[in-house]
This record gives sequence, C-alpha cells and structure tokens, in this order.
Amino acid sequence: MKKTLYLKFILAYFIFGVFGFIIVTTFVPNMTKEHLIREKAESLYSEATLIAGTYAGGLYTSETTLETVKMQLDSLAVYLNSEIRIINPSGRLVLDTNSPLDVENVVVIENFDSTVTSGSYYIVGDFFGNFDSDVLTVFAPITSNYKVKGYVVIHTDMNDIQKSCNSLLNISYITLAILFLLSLIILIFFTEIVYIPLRKITHATEQYAAGNMHYEFQVDSEDEIGYLASCLNYMASEIARSEDDQKKFVANVSHDFRSPLTSIRGYLEAMLDGTIPPEMHEKYITIVLNETERLTKLTNSLLTLNNLNTKGMLLDKTDFDINQVIRNTASTFEGTCHNKSIAIEMILTGNEMYVHADMGKIQQVLYNLMDNAIKFSKPEGKQAASVSVKEATLIEAVKAYFTLPETPEGEIAYQSVNGTAYPESKTVIFDVANATAGTMKRRGRKKAA
Repeated sequence: MKKTLYLKFILAYFIFGVFGFIIVTTFVPNMTKEHLIREKAESLYSEATLIAGTYAGGLYTSETTLETVKMQLDSLAVYLNSEIRIINPSGRLVLDTNSPLDVENVVVIENFDSTVTSGSYYIVGDFFGNFDSDVLTVFAPITSNYKVKGYVVIHTDMNDIQKSCNSLLNISYITLAILFLLSLIILIFFTEIVYIPLRKITHATEQYAAGNMHYEFQVDSEDEIGYLASCLNYMASEIARSEDDQKKFVANVSHDFRSPLTSIRGYLEAMLDGTIPPEMHEKYITIVLNETERLTKLTNSLLTLNNLNTKGMLLDKTDFDINQVIRNTASTFEGTCHNKSIAIEMILTGNEMYVHADMGKIQQVLYNLMDNAIKFSKPEGKQAASVSVKEATLIEAVKAYFTLPETPEGEIAYQSVNGTAYPESKTVIFDVANATAGTMKRRGRKKAA
C-alpha cells in the first residue's frame, strides 16, 4: 500500500471544503434572502390587513378623520420602520406617512396596478418608479359594502433585509469555517489512530514478504487494528521460530549424514589405495555396512517425521547391548583417530549390558559425542568412553544434599561427588570432602568451586 489512501482522504477533505464553500456562497445567500423576504412580507401583510380593517376602513365610513388616521399610522410606521400608504384603486395617493397631508395637491402613482402581485401579496422593486432603490411592498385591500375602496400599502427598504441576510450569512460562513477546522482535526485524528498504524502494519508485511521475520513493530491500540498488529507479530515470531528450528534441523541432519559418509568414504579409499590390507577388508566392509544401515535409519526417520508433520519424535524401543553399540560406534572413528593420533579408551561395565531404548537414537547421540570429542581434541590425546549403572534412588539422594550453583547465560552448572553404594541395604557413602561443583560452557568446563 502506497500513500494513496492518505492522499484520498486529503483529496476528500479539500473537495469537502471547496464544495462546501461553493454551496454556501452560491445557494445559501439566495435561499436566506428569499426566506427573510417572505418572513418580513408575512409580518407586514398582517399589519396591513389589520390597518385596512380598522384605521383605513373608517375613512370610507366617516367613522374617523384623515388626520386621525394619519397620526395613528405615523406612529405605527415608526414602530415598523416602514412607510405606510393608502392608495385608491385609480392610483391616487390618499395618505403617506413620509409626507404631510396635502389635500389640495393630488399625487397620482402612474401605471398603478393592484394586480401586479400576480396572486401574491408582496412585490420587490421600485414600486412603479416611486423609489430609487428596491423596496419590499405588501398590499392589503380596503373593502366597504363588498367593494374595494382602496389599498393599504406598506414599503420597507430592502437594505434592512439585506443587512439581516448578511448577518445570517456571516453565521453560515463562520459555521463553515468551524466545520472545515473540525474536519481537519478529524483528518489529523484519523492519521494518528488509523493511517500511521496501517502504515506500520504495511511496512511490517513488506519486511515479512522480504523474509525478515525477526522484524518487530508496536501499535499502541486496543482496537481491531491493535489486534491485527499483535496477530501479525505473533505470526512472524512463529514463522521465525519455525525457520530457526528448520535451520537447526537441517544443520543437525547435515552433521548426522556427514559423519557416516565421511567414514564410508575414508574406509573405501583406504581399501582402494592399499592403506588397509586385504586381510582386514572384511572388518572394515562390516563397518561400512553398519554405516550405510545407519544412513538408512536416518533417512527413514526423516521421512517419518515429514509424513507425520509433528514437532515430537517417535521412538522405536528395543532391547540391545549398549556395550556393543559403543564398540561399533568407536570403530567407525578408527581412521579419523589414526590421522590425529588420538586413542579411544573404552571403560565398559561387563561384556554385555542390555538396555531398553531406541538404538538408532542412542547410536546417533554416541556418534555426535565422539565426533565432537575427536574434533576438539589435540593430537596424541586420549578420549574415554565409559558405561556405568546409576540407580534412581542414588540420584535422588545426591540431589537432596547437593544443590547446583546459579549460572550466567550460556553456561551450565555441574556437581561431581564419588561414593560407594550398597544396594542391598540402600545405603550410599559419599566422599563429600572431594566433591566438586562449578559451571562450564557448553563446549567445556569453565571454572570450578
């Protein structure tokens, strides 16, 4: 995943801002102005209807005088911040709150037409050329005996409505700016809690795809993204551990196969070049056959493990002579010991000692021990292979009186104490004075105490 997701959110943010600005600046002003005009017109029309039914109606029934109506309408005009007129159907101006009464000079509004509203009760314009700027005008008929005697006309300056509209638009613009700022905060919040963890997860998957299973990353989140990161970390650690186990397994297998192959090759070459005399061929051919049998067993074990797909190990336990296995194992290293001038001393308990175990696995352990001993021994050295019997009760007795010291990483602790066992009486006499304990590296003893 590249930065396309983040760019998409940035683009969406700017599109939201641009379209929001266009909508607010294009549609909202007209809608707001129309709403204020209708609201103002409804209010003025209510007042005009009330005037037509009360004050103005009395002029045509001789219930009141023009001066009285003029005085009342002047006060109302100030309250409404508007201009109130009474106009005859012919267009003659009867009364105007912005002008004094003058019955001698008749004022006629040219081209006056009460139907100009087209079924509505208000118009916006210069009112037949009577004003220099646009005004909002409402009409209310004055009726008497079911006849229209005149009209109550109220004018209000559109500049006042425009000021109210601008105030509302300023609120809209401020609201838009706040929404734009909140969207930016949401975008930053999204970046911190969603995008950055996703980038970490994406980078981790790229590392895993490249084979770096030891790459670790941290996502401090307790939601689904954090759970996904934890699962990926766990998966990578399991794969890394599996790969490490596989490498160790391959290394061990290589070592296990290399030892018998080296022995087989060495003995065959020695027989071919005459190093081993013909009268000894039978002995060493037997050793070669034993090595090939061991290779066959190793191959079968590997195939079994592969088919079972298990981390465990199957044991083929039989009764066999451990002394004979030691002798056979030691005989395979004759050539190697001869080349390094190393002697193997075998200290065996009796001629035969039968055990119940997996002979192949025991044989493999002996091979590895002898191979490592010979590999790390100096020339003209001596290695000992011994077999002894240890009763479980005796080992538990040793554990009860001797404790292992603490060891640093990479080392192991050991204790050694000699003693004489009397199985018939279940008694052990330890030589505590000569007991030793200490730590050692995995390849040899480091120090003693």
